[in-house]
Amino acid sequence: MPTIHFLNVSPGDCSIIQHVSERVSMIDVCDGNRTDVEEGIASLRKSIEDMVNKGGAGSGNFRMAESPTNPIKYAKSLGIDSVFRFILSHPDMDHMDGLDAVYTKLGIANFWDTGVTREKPPFGGTQYKEEDWDRYELLRSGKVSGVTSLSNLAGAVFEYANRGKDGSEGGDGLAILSPDKSLVAAASDGGDINDGSYVILYRSQGGRVIFAGDAHDATWEYVLKHYASDVENCSVLIAPHHGRHSDRSYDFLDHIKPKLTLFGNAPSEHQGYGAWNSRNLWKITSNQAGNIVLEIGPGAINVYVENDRFASSLGANTANANSQGYVLLHTIPEHKEA
Repeated sequence: MPTIHFLNVSPGDCSIIQHVSERVSMIDVCDGNRTDVEEGIASLRKSIEDMVNKGGAGSGNFRMAESPTNPIKYAKSLGIDSVFRFILSHPDMDHMDGLDAVYTKLGIANFWDTGVTREKPPFGGTQYKEEDWDRYELLRSGKVSGVTSLSNLAGAVFEYANRGKDGSEGGDGLAILSPDKSLVAAASDGGDINDGSYVILYRSQGGRVIFAGDAHDATWEYVLKHYASDVENCSVLIAPHHGRHSDRSYDFLDHIKPKLTLFGNAPSEHQGYGAWNSRNLWKITSNQAGNIVLEIGPGAINVYVENDRFASSLGANTANANSQGYVLLHTIPEHKEA
């Protein structure tokens, strides 16, 4: 069955899609440079704190952000030894933190890039590595042997993404909803870089999933103008900008009305919880759930979470788990038109 893995990384995003075709998509990467030593220290610290305060369950803070996942190691644990397509939503370092490691340790066959350009950022005093930016520039140049570099934009129909090798519709069910050329140009010319971010719609047999990158206000205006029927009443939304409020409008939620939204990691005071709470929209954070796995079947999506304590707090039966030992939290039925 097709499966989506929304990984517990900080402060960026990383999602992995295992398609029915057995091709693998990775959308963004973060924490790909974490070392075994860093992971061991974080795991030990969290284990000690869990014993002391039961993981913070009483306060609602499950502290999973303190033990982030290395996406390369996670992919290898699934038996993934190559990435068919790496989709960089936009060139912010928290979306390509470990890109060089993905290329060298897993391999990338196809690299998607919107074409947004920006100057190389400074690296002194940051957690990010210059080799990731250098790898990004090489990949987007189209000069890396064995890697096809693509800069397709909104509405593109192309092989394997949404068209089969035989020309039939479908492919891996991936549609680009934004940006278009004008959004890319504005973002490259001193505008908001986030409005040059990819918005990817994944059409599956169990429902529609939207990967929103860091899409900002102009992006959503474009999406709702051109693709309103494609995004309304979706099953799952990967929150734009990891869920941070980012001084933005949330009016797009009134149309999309996602059954579930997945938030990345950020301090709670920076998250846009209020926009979801006021609309009575269900959300899960990486800090609560750890890694989140969406197993997609005909007409429904099963939601599994790594953190069994969080699942228990919501009344889930922890004996009902997938092959990774993650607990079934909820099943989302596909939206049916009246």
